[in-house]
Amino acid sequence: MTLSPPCSLLDHLECSRCARSRSAEVPAGLCECGAPLLARYRLFPGAVPREALAVRPFDMWRYREVLPGAAPVTLGEGGTPLLPVRRIAGSLALEHVWVKEEGNNPTGSFKARGLSAAVTLARHFKVKTLAIPSAGNAGSALAAYGAAAGIPVHVFLPEDTPSLFDEEIGRYGATVHRIPGTISDCAREMQPHVREKGWFDVSTLKEPYRIEGKKTMGYEIAEQMGWELPDWIFYPTGGGTGLIGTVKAFDEMEALGWIGSRRPRMVSVQAAGCAPIVRAFQRGEERAAPWENPRTAAWGLRVPAPLGDFLILRAVRRTGGSALAVTEEEMEECSREMAALEGILACPEGAATLAGLKKMVASGRVRKPDRVVLFNTGTALKYLDNPRGDRRP
Repeated sequence: MTLSPPCSLLDHLECSRCARSRSAEVPAGLCECGAPLLARYRLFPGAVPREALAVRPFDMWRYREVLPGAAPVTLGEGGTPLLPVRRIAGSLALEHVWVKEEGNNPTGSFKARGLSAAVTLARHFKVKTLAIPSAGNAGSALAAYGAAAGIPVHVFLPEDTPSLFDEEIGRYGATVHRIPGTISDCAREMQPHVREKGWFDVSTLKEPYRIEGKKTMGYEIAEQMGWELPDWIFYPTGGGTGLIGTVKAFDEMEALGWIGSRRPRMVSVQAAGCAPIVRAFQRGEERAAPWENPRTAAWGLRVPAPLGDFLILRAVRRTGGSALAVTEEEMEECSREMAALEGILACPEGAATLAGLKKMVASGRVRKPDRVVLFNTGTALKYLDNPRGDRRP
């Protein structure tokens, strides 16, 4: 499905490290210095009145002025509910806790947002073939949006990824490549194809538009909370695009005059078996060293060397947030709790945020009147439909 080109305020791309500018009129990967590029817009108070949103469908593309200016490749992504979880809040002696339920997206995860934006630009620039290393959900989303756009897709998966993803990705007509090791190994195996065959690399932060789709989660939270941001946001962090994008959204909304300068404290939650951001945060480091022998059944958190490490750490520190790790047992317990108490079938990554909240409540950092948002980044169905043996870290 395509729509008319939106009235985008996109101006240029800017390097997240060296601040070098480049045109947004051609396909882009990383900056010459090796850092991710970020989309920048012509924003000022009044450029887009908040009232303009009132007559638009509640989906990702309602924020069209701060998204790429091309006819969207859309499957109905975005517009996910912000669910109050009163029984969980009560069990923690808190007054206000919500879950941003991203499992309602096409292909069952928040990855739909980023891949909708990335594939929109790929089609606009007439890209011939798309390729991605994935832990599962991003590959499914790229396969779906590639199919909608009519662009061939290649997905590189770790060989121990649940077999359900092969079937799902294959149904969309994409090609799966099984690779020994982690998502980092998949990325290395993919690169010769990118260089020699001209496949376009849609890896996390290696093109500038996945983050643009992900940032709409921040816009939605602000709008759903009446433009009063929460005190805390707990985000499960693998590649970290969603966390970086959410903070970017808040900065853009302030520039538009939609919100003030106050920010939620961002908490990056990782698995104890793969926690490079947590380790770097605790050591006061600006970059995260690769995690050795990463092990977790939360596939989306098994990212040993996130490209955007410095952006994640910058966002957490700038907002006065934190980074913490949770165990496999804690994720499993919280996943069952979210289902039994609130009817939310959270993936392990989403359950990790509740486990992280429990730790922060126990430490006294999160207090009774605080307004807390947890991100459930996808449905647990893709985990439950696989034999338990496929899910071992």
